[in-house]
Amino acid sequence: MTEEQRKSFLEQFHLQGKVALVTGGSRGIGRSIALGLADAGSDVVLASRKLPDLEAVAQEIAHRGRKALAVAANVRQVPEIESLVKKAMDEFGHIDILVNNAGTNPTFGSVFDVEEGVWDVTMGLNLKGYFFLSQAVGRLMKDKGGGSIINVASTAGIHPDLGLGVYSITKAGVIMLTQVLAQEWGQYNIRVNAIAPGVVKTRLSALLWSTPEIRKMVEGNTALGRVAEPDEMVGAVLFLASDASSYVTAQTIVLDGGHFSSVQTFLPGIQPAK
Repeated sequence: MTEEQRKSFLEQFHLQGKVALVTGGSRGIGRSIALGLADAGSDVVLASRKLPDLEAVAQEIAHRGRKALAVAANVRQVPEIESLVKKAMDEFGHIDILVNNAGTNPTFGSVFDVEEGVWDVTMGLNLKGYFFLSQAVGRLMKDKGGGSIINVASTAGIHPDLGLGVYSITKAGVIMLTQVLAQEWGQYNIRVNAIAPGVVKTRLSALLWSTPEIRKMVEGNTALGRVAEPDEMVGAVLFLASDASSYVTAQTIVLDGGHFSSVQTFLPGIQPAK
């Protein structure tokens, strides 16, 4: 391979001139992804409900020499999705990459105990928000000639984790949403993929990695023997966002350190059925 060919391959990963919109961008996986996209050359629109937290990440992006726009938005609400997209377009004029990352899990326990409000909140953010934000941005990508949408699913959407019933259902929905959008929008050069993290050291999954008996179980049934850091999710996203993955769509990349799916993570007191 010549030096010119090698450089050409590496350039496929560059995102100069691109604009990415990242939800849940103020902390955890979303923050890591936003900073990684900026390092690869993209300008970034950051969205979450709390503006001060977003502005701190926006400053980090600015220090990397890229532009950032922080927008407070609750993506459970379609009017706020529409406002978010309008602000992004007013600022940058195009959106090339969408990362649906915002998520919640307000309950741990048996599905017998799930109340309607918990179901609505979890479905609203983890699935409804992904759908309608993808729809809004997808329309723009269609007119522009293409783009990349990356959904943050979970291994819980592939094999359910006991105690995380509703969350698991929403993440299974995200994986199917990814396939449906990819199938319909491929004709417009819109690629739609997902990543499915296992247990990552974030606030959302704190109960799992900070509870000694659960963490020991997770680590003992993971090939790499440890819980992931948020930054370890970035590489796959950069691949899916870039031209390096130009023939990849409808896929879910599992990022679980080699977790054995036949072994379930469960909370104390929530036991598998006999």
